[in-house]
Amino acid sequence: MPVDRAAAETFIWSAARLLDRHRYAMLFADGPVDPVVAAVSAYRNPDGGFGHALEPDLRCPQSQPAATLSALETLHEAGRLDSELASGARDWIARIAATDGGIPSALPGFERYPHSPWWSADPGSMLTFALAGVLHAGEVAGDEWLARATAWCWREIDDAHRQPTGYWLKFACMFLDAVPDEGRARAALASTRSRIDPEAFAPAGGAEGERLRPLDISPGPGTRSRELFSDADIEAHLDEVENGQHADGGWMFDWLAWSPEQTSAWRGVVTIRALVWLRDNGRSF
Repeated sequence: MPVDRAAAETFIWSAARLLDRHRYAMLFADGPVDPVVAAVSAYRNPDGGFGHALEPDLRCPQSQPAATLSALETLHEAGRLDSELASGARDWIARIAATDGGIPSALPGFERYPHSPWWSADPGSMLTFALAGVLHAGEVAGDEWLARATAWCWREIDDAHRQPTGYWLKFACMFLDAVPDEGRARAALASTRSRIDPEAFAPAGGAEGERLRPLDISPGPGTRSRELFSDADIEAHLDEVENGQHADGGWMFDWLAWSPEQTSAWRGVVTIRALVWLRDNGRSF
């Protein structure tokens, strides 16, 4: 079924966060960048990191790696990874990193605030892939932490005994799509492909029906990670996205919805994500 663009836009204006309304305007209505940056800055803490439920499933005010990743991804989307906001976030990441460059999934203290049941403060988490990936994608140079994190990522990826799970693969592909060493990245993807078990794309302990699909792992056409999937895989997922629009114009996520505010925030995010996927992969709407 064709996407109802007008209904999607109405959903964004009526239900999405201010940040995501500005993102929608920037991405689809020739809107300016500065309001996006200003909206991101509202989630910043004095230490340079980001919190305040910018990651909707982790609703503590303190700076957290996942929220800081969301901020950097948005700044990259806006072409502002060279901003003072991004520089402060990179400095904060370097301060919380382990000596080997690994980043924890969360910092202690979040437990006092509402959060999804799967969050834990695990050291050396998959977020290291994603944070390194977004900085490589933005061609950030001279970052001391990024050099350590890149070595951490390669060690993790080169472990031939690892059985890739859905989220591990998603974040690893963010790194492999962006790291400058293309030959090594493509070799790693070929090795990883031989070890993929599609059943592992359903997260352990996740909601019924929750799983990662091709565009979750490789959203952009022409990226290195596309070699993990056939054209038929991508087209089938695009069909699913087109058919996933709800009557109110928005899309819904398949992980646990556990609070009204969390649900509303994520629906705005995944609605924009659906529209970006369709646009970037050649579906008209």
